[in-house]
Amino acid sequence: MVLQTLQQLNSGALKGVKRLQLAENLSEFPEAIYSLADSLEILDLSNNALTSLPDDLARLSNLKILFCSNNQFTELPEVLGSCPKLEMIGFKSNQIRKVSGAALPRITRWLILTDNQIDALPDEIGLLPRLQKLALAGNQLRHIPESIKGCQNLELIRLSANKLSSFPDVLLRLPKLAWLAFSGNPFCADRHYHQEFKTVAAEDLILHQVLGQGASGVISKATWQRNLYGFPDKIAVKVFKGEVTSDGYPDDELDACLSIGVHENIVKPLAQISEPECSALLMELIPEDYQNLGQPPSLVTCTRDTFTQGQAFSIQKIDFIVTQMDAVLQHFMDKEISHGDLYAHNVLINPDGHILFGDFGAASKYANLSAEQKQGIQQIEHRAMGHFIDDMLSLCVASDSKSELYQALRQRLIELA
Repeated sequence: MVLQTLQQLNSGALKGVKRLQLAENLSEFPEAIYSLADSLEILDLSNNALTSLPDDLARLSNLKILFCSNNQFTELPEVLGSCPKLEMIGFKSNQIRKVSGAALPRITRWLILTDNQIDALPDEIGLLPRLQKLALAGNQLRHIPESIKGCQNLELIRLSANKLSSFPDVLLRLPKLAWLAFSGNPFCADRHYHQEFKTVAAEDLILHQVLGQGASGVISKATWQRNLYGFPDKIAVKVFKGEVTSDGYPDDELDACLSIGVHENIVKPLAQISEPECSALLMELIPEDYQNLGQPPSLVTCTRDTFTQGQAFSIQKIDFIVTQMDAVLQHFMDKEISHGDLYAHNVLINPDGHILFGDFGAASKYANLSAEQKQGIQQIEHRAMGHFIDDMLSLCVASDSKSELYQALRQRLIELA
């Protein structure tokens, strides 16, 4: 969204806009926003100093999406529950301790409460039948209410970095859950010390241009000041952010990445890096002819990836992509690690159709859980695989849509549901 100004709002220059984003260290909700009541659908007041919202917020009768991340709220405002069209709510990185059932609109599809201080969810969470995405990493949750089984359309949930003493079995009864992250809780296995990987001194490396960045860290191209172990001359370095991310703790991502080991379709880890300020990882540099297979979900698609307009593959190439991803998923299961984010936007592909899978931010180790829990977690991963196949088939060239190979992959969707 394009950042707008309070001056523009007060002058009437924004009349009729559907999207408004203000970040001016606001401590009070600007009354002038109500002048947009007939048109406003998306309101982003993130990165301010707000502690409350007005009791008459429902005057914004067309408001569908509200983001108030990085403010100073200590509770989720109950007025949200009275907003007639509000379905996406984001209050990441506040100081929220209390979430009242009254604050949850019954039509909620997307609820982001990452990085707060919430120790309990209200039973009313189960009264959100349209809920698809629930982000709760980095809180103080000690249990998940049984009522969540009422969220029959929940597809993605992030529970990492909380205080859960046992795995919440109720999640295994959610029929559409496909993306789950739960690392960094007391019930999880301890992080492993990966002595099989060398440790490289940070001062032995020179970081160059940034190749990419996401929720958990920044990946840069690197060369050597001093190469003691015979690694390739050109490598990549991922420096993890020190705080909790939308998926969990960076140290859990590093542990999962090293635990998964080497596979021809997974971005290859080479060594750990001794970085006193934060965790860092040395990785094989990916050739420049690899491109992102997909793009992250949008506000419209919510939990499903988006793709470049005109992107298309033959059914033979799609089958090759799926075969490789099947092998990757089996490798994860053999290691008893859930990736938790099996998406096309975490896949790189070259012109020959070879894929590299990465981004372990949502990965969770489950070797210490019961056989029934392991089976349930693997079923969740299989659902994600079904969505991946569905997305690939949506990119199939029209002339191949009647082929036997296309029909066989379509049949797999039924089996993986």
